[in-house]
Amino acid sequence: MRFSTLSLAVLLLAAPLAQAQTAPAQATGSKHPAAGAAAAAVPDTLDLDDIRNFSRVYEIVRQAYVEPVDNKTLMKAAISGMLSGLDPHSEYLDKDGLAELSEDTTGQYGGLGIEVLQVDGTLRIIAPIDDTPASRAGIKPGDTIVKINGKPVDSENIDEMFKELRGDPGSKITLTILHEKSDKPIDMPLVRERISVTSVKVREIEPGYAYIRISQFQDDTTADLEKKLGELIRKKGPLKGAVLDLRSNPGGLLTAAVGVSDDFLDSGTIVTTRGRLQDSNLSFEAHPGDLLNGAPMVVLVDNGTASAAEIVSGALKDNRRALIVGRRTFGKGVVQTVLPLDADHAVKITTARYYTPSGTSIQAEGIKPDIALADLAVNKSDSTPTLVGSEADLPNHLANEDGKGVKDLDNDGSAENAKLATQDYALSEALNVLKGLALNRVAPPSATSKH
Repeated sequence: MRFSTLSLAVLLLAAPLAQAQTAPAQATGSKHPAAGAAAAAVPDTLDLDDIRNFSRVYEIVRQAYVEPVDNKTLMKAAISGMLSGLDPHSEYLDKDGLAELSEDTTGQYGGLGIEVLQVDGTLRIIAPIDDTPASRAGIKPGDTIVKINGKPVDSENIDEMFKELRGDPGSKITLTILHEKSDKPIDMPLVRERISVTSVKVREIEPGYAYIRISQFQDDTTADLEKKLGELIRKKGPLKGAVLDLRSNPGGLLTAAVGVSDDFLDSGTIVTTRGRLQDSNLSFEAHPGDLLNGAPMVVLVDNGTASAAEIVSGALKDNRRALIVGRRTFGKGVVQTVLPLDADHAVKITTARYYTPSGTSIQAEGIKPDIALADLAVNKSDSTPTLVGSEADLPNHLANEDGKGVKDLDNDGSAENAKLATQDYALSEALNVLKGLALNRVAPPSATSKH
């Protein structure tokens, strides 16, 4: 899955710009410049010499390049170069690119399950998707693909190399991966699979506490969240709190991010977008009804949390609905719109920046967590057996005066905590924070359903 096609893109799909947005921005009192300021600038005219130079270069390539290049290939390269020179997310989509985009939004494709960004002639891993060949092999956010099937990745063949990542389920591929902060590439033989990304997983992590994992934001994410969380609440009863895990979530659809944010908010702004065109100016507001009925939330993030996932994080943080725990997020704060050219071609272009409810742009900066956690793993310490661990171990100790013996005196929850901490340190810490928040909360009398 390519970063610039969907993974970190917040997309308004399958409609020209004038039709893709439906609501005007509510930017009154904004500290940001008006979106139309650029339009009032002096008109930028194209110099005739620039047109002549383009034509000359075009003809020189056609006539003098070491191998023949047909006009269609040259024109496609010219368009692609024009867009790629703008930012890492704008691009020209042919029939294959549109097919990939459709696959991405539905979560169905043949490949490895990795989100990739082209950076300075390299393929950088943004995030592996849960339970895919990439995640099971140990690929991490920040890793770089330096070779594919033994062939080095460089700026000359990067598009070709990217296409190798997808393929028929069952076909084999070897990636040479350079882990972040390592100088020794390693080979990873992988087998492509039919990637069917279930974007939402919900379970009870401890009695009364839910763990909600969203791996990316696709068409069905909001409905899937409402269904699965609703089933857990019906089965287990009202929750004391929930951890929303957005680590290594590369983003996805803007509409899905807004829907998920709305599910946990009773009111307030979710996100605003602002661009040069009036139709790019939008404001999304939450509706009454919170699936958790106000129970405290902790959102887990890391450097692979991007785009749509940052919209949710920013909305919950700025509305004081959740504490953000983990590492600073990726920092993709721009919106792409897909503009069809014809049935088989389109332009995906950055049309707006987005702003969190406080009016902050997170572009190239990310969201700073409320509670920072280093990327650590912990091991249970070795300890010698203790003969006397409490008063109850002493001979001739007095019994508790209420006359009720504690059946499981040694089970204070620390064993379960140690198990979780060794499996997932960040999640363990998030759960501890969540329990602290829950202790100070008085539950409201009844739940309000939004759906």
